[in-house]
Amino acid sequence: MKSKDLIIRSICDEIKLRSSELNEDIHSIYFGGGTPSIMNKSNISLILNTIHDSFKIVKNPEVTLECNPDDINLSKIESWKSSKINRISLGVQSFNNSDLLLMNRSHSSDQALSSLNLVMQNFENFSVDLIYGIPSSSIGQWKKNLEILIDNNVPHISTYALTVEPKTALKKLIENKKIDQINETDQRIQYDFTFKTLSKLEYINYEFSSFAKPGFECQNNLGYWDRKKYIGFGPSAHSFDGKYRKWNISNNHLYSQSIENKKLPQKTECLNEKDVFNEIMMIGLRRSTGINIDDLKLKFDQKFIDHFLKEISLKIDDGILIKKENKIHTSDEYKFMTDGIASDLFITG
Repeated sequence: MKSKDLIIRSICDEIKLRSSELNEDIHSIYFGGGTPSIMNKSNISLILNTIHDSFKIVKNPEVTLECNPDDINLSKIESWKSSKINRISLGVQSFNNSDLLLMNRSHSSDQALSSLNLVMQNFENFSVDLIYGIPSSSIGQWKKNLEILIDNNVPHISTYALTVEPKTALKKLIENKKIDQINETDQRIQYDFTFKTLSKLEYINYEFSSFAKPGFECQNNLGYWDRKKYIGFGPSAHSFDGKYRKWNISNNHLYSQSIENKKLPQKTECLNEKDVFNEIMMIGLRRSTGINIDDLKLKFDQKFIDHFLKEISLKIDDGILIKKENKIHTSDEYKFMTDGIASDLFITG
């Protein structure tokens, strides 16, 4: 059996093994991580049919497939459409060839534009990913990237700051001074420009990295940010049941071997009250809905509330945080610093 077919069979077997774990209605299904776009119609249909047989699925759920520009052609697009995929997440990252080369992406600017056109012609609901703060890439180039999406009326735009991971080609280039270090000031300028520009065009910044036309917010993302239960299948997949976070091993062979023996290849972490509080701080400030003080009072002991009120008071006075209808938000001026501000609210002791 081919390795792809073996993994798909194992994923279907895992779905069946875990059919009792989630009794709530499922509103979104997401094919992500790795390269799900290598799957053909029969692969996707097999997985979707197994999910429908094993769980309660709402009528017309959001079904997203992640893909890269070099994965796409008309035949694949038509195949995905006919297999009940109704949303595409396209990892363009940049329309500039020098940016793509630096990030070691396998597609070109022409492929990025061509794939965008193919997706637009076949899907109403889709998202495009862009990366900002790339060394040697100017604010002018970032504006051109964004303008392409705006001119094409892309309904959902995800923007991420470039990060340098250990043991990568990019890390080595920076260490050898072949390219510049990442400049946080440049990243902030580019994010601030994005936020102001897209907000004027009535995109909703419903989560720090995500901008959507009304009605095009990603339901899968909203589930994560609302801390709803979710279940993930396949190597490295993560799940959350409200109290425990679980993740599958990453090795394909060991994953399939474990599933064949009807054993779940998982590790588990139990979240304590402090973990949950800190997650809510991070998620709440990243979301446009903010941190709801009334909800906090219902969920946590008074010591957590006292800590929270103390930590936010000075930040409100300094204009870093704002309080509106008993909810706490990061002010627009400090939006780029949201993650750092949220970490200041963590309980660490």
